[in-house]
Amino acid sequence: MLTTKKHLLRGVLCAGLLAFFLASCSPVDKRERDEALSFLYQYMPLPDSVDYPRDYWERCVETTLRARHEMPWGARVPECEWRHFVLPVRVNNENLDDSRTVLYGQLRDRVRGLSMYDAVLEVNHWCHEHVTYQPSDARTSAPLATMASAIGRCGEESTFCVAALRAVGIPARQVYTPRWAHTDDNHAWVEAWVDGKWHFLGACEPEPVLDLGWFNEPAGRAMLVHTRVFGHYDGPEQVVRRTACYTEINVTSNYAEVSPLVARVTDATGHPVKGAQVSFRLYNYAELYPLAVCPADGNGCASLTCGRGDLLLWASHGGRFGFAKASVGKQDTVQVVLNRDSTFSGQMDIDLMPPPERGHGPRLTLAQRRANRVRLAREDSLRNAYMASAFTHDSTDQLLVKARANHKVLAGFLKSVPSESDGRRLLGTLSDKDLRDVTREVLDDHFAHVAMRADSLWLQYVASPRVGLEMLTPWRQVLGKSFAGKSAAGISAWVRDSIRVDDTRNPLRLCMSPLGVYRHRVADTRSRNLFFVCAARSAGIPARLDPVTGQVQWADGNRVWHEAGLEAEASQVAPQGTLRLTYADTGVKENPAYYTHFT
Repeated sequence: MLTTKKHLLRGVLCAGLLAFFLASCSPVDKRERDEALSFLYQYMPLPDSVDYPRDYWERCVETTLRARHEMPWGARVPECEWRHFVLPVRVNNENLDDSRTVLYGQLRDRVRGLSMYDAVLEVNHWCHEHVTYQPSDARTSAPLATMASAIGRCGEESTFCVAALRAVGIPARQVYTPRWAHTDDNHAWVEAWVDGKWHFLGACEPEPVLDLGWFNEPAGRAMLVHTRVFGHYDGPEQVVRRTACYTEINVTSNYAEVSPLVARVTDATGHPVKGAQVSFRLYNYAELYPLAVCPADGNGCASLTCGRGDLLLWASHGGRFGFAKASVGKQDTVQVVLNRDSTFSGQMDIDLMPPPERGHGPRLTLAQRRANRVRLAREDSLRNAYMASAFTHDSTDQLLVKARANHKVLAGFLKSVPSESDGRRLLGTLSDKDLRDVTREVLDDHFAHVAMRADSLWLQYVASPRVGLEMLTPWRQVLGKSFAGKSAAGISAWVRDSIRVDDTRNPLRLCMSPLGVYRHRVADTRSRNLFFVCAARSAGIPARLDPVTGQVQWADGNRVWHEAGLEAEASQVAPQGTLRLTYADTGVKENPAYYTHFT
């Protein structure tokens, strides 16, 4: 039976009751639970271990084990696939929530009588009932936030779909091509493990069969398709990179004809250069984008299996660099000579060709297409009915319209504050996505502990809780008590002396919450930088991450920006100058566009 949207919010709100009910039905073996928790904590990124309490992970593990025991395919999923592609809650860089428990409650009865293959298809239909595509900013919403707003970009749709599949015990992973070879864009989709084989599907874009999506043809021309696997994974796929938390693997051969390419790095005399950084670069968005970066081995070699198109190999070591074109499939090994340094200048013409077009995916019968169109229309109607009931249609208030299902949170906040105009000033500093998932707790904390001024610098760089791509959290009251009255120099000194930087345990570059940094006194560089901005703002000092360079900055009373100086050793300030670009119309392009025709 199809799940209707009107039950969605009720199901989310009753997540605690659902967890209690399930716990009473299927007790989880303590040994199993402890082993699963141990695996998660062994490879968990630092922000996840700091910002989410142990009882959160226990609930997720108990639900995951329950699904393993209750779903008909649970016993057929090998331990390796279960540990790496079912147990992990995190899919990519999204904010974590209670989706594991909530989605299992929503989907369990709907799929438990199906084959594993049909269950994957059915889960994707369920996802389409709840979410459809809409582009947005780079911050990835949590699965339940995506579900509540009913929209998401491809990275959010695929995160949501993977979360749903894992919730019912089906191994799933988000795969993506960082850049297409034939056009300026990228894409993310889903792979699901079904009875011993990986299949792919377009998230929230259900088809009658697996291994079919609008992207079959472009994926067949991809130079690289990869995914990050939680933990130390030893599967059949090529390993692109290993970190303390995940293993990045190459799955391009699932979609395209591939060949291995070896870059052999030598110095000017022909001797191999061990440890040289080798970058396999693809032309896209008017730049040579690094698909993968690998260190050269003792023979000066680094390899990548990729699609059969052209790449530029770029290698560097000891202040010298070199580059060479590579045609994958036509050349097995390409030599890159480190024969240039920073004094090099010049121009050259390079022709880079994408892989050729391939055939389409599975062929559907007319009956299959018709039946699927009927289902899609039905699912659209369910989603639209939910939006009609859960969203505001007061088009006179654009803040509430942008908030979608979160409009009641914003409306309640505006009614509670002594000055609605000041409340609107705070909300005006937030992105559209922030309006869709910000909580009342966050709004109350930030409004109550900062003055609202009709000054753009103050509003954007002091009053606003938004710094980078972090999930908004309440930090202003706590940090304000600790840093009130401190100067920017004093806060910088405190951060240098008190926060230990650990970049090894957060290779995904997740944003740790400011209070997590403050209480645990450890963070990766990015989270430490974000913490300084929050601490400075809590003290009434304008602060930001420079939108161009990413440098941590604060502004003085004359509105002049200064570097925060968070490193133990002061970095050398490079001389500044002015770069002027001019273009004479040659009849090819009247007005070249940045990030399309040049970078």
